[in-house]
Amino acid sequence: MRRIALFLGATTIALAAVACNEPADTHDANVKAIKNIETQWNQDYVQKDADKLAAHFAEDAVLMAPGMAAITGKDAIRTSLTQMTSDPAMALSFQASKVEVAKSGDLAYTEGSYSLTVTDPATKKVIHVHGGYVTVYRKQAGGTWRAVSDIATPDAPPATVPSAKAKKHAAAKKRHGR
Repeated sequence: MRRIALFLGATTIALAAVACNEPADTHDANVKAIKNIETQWNQDYVQKDADKLAAHFAEDAVLMAPGMAAITGKDAIRTSLTQMTSDPAMALSFQASKVEVAKSGDLAYTEGSYSLTVTDPATKKVIHVHGGYVTVYRKQAGGTWRAVSDIATPDAPPATVPSAKAKKHAAAKKRHGR
């Protein structure tokens, strides 16, 4: 009987020790980390620094944006971002409305809305695009989060900004009651 009591006591102590060594729930910390990443990412777009922007992506990431083929790999994404940020009219901001982290703690995604201003390469006119996005993140070996899939879709066809001449013409029409 004494052996059973010792065995049960030792088992209880061992189980308590294992329970104390289990990792703490990191869900809230992971959500906060992802939100902080997207805040920094927005700041990097303001700075138009393609290297900082590309650093948010994993080596095997895929970027899918309206009007272009999917871009695979961090280097190809950096090249695309370098071209994009060279546009003087380029401005991009985005805001997550949802951040979800998988129970495993190694995958997460955000979804939200974005606003993009760029120069249309065909017409050379400045266009504004609003839409939605989903970004999937994977926790890397060092514990940092990197985007593995970034997908954007516009709400509607891009609106062009009227040229100064078009604005002047519209103002003249309005003055003359046409």
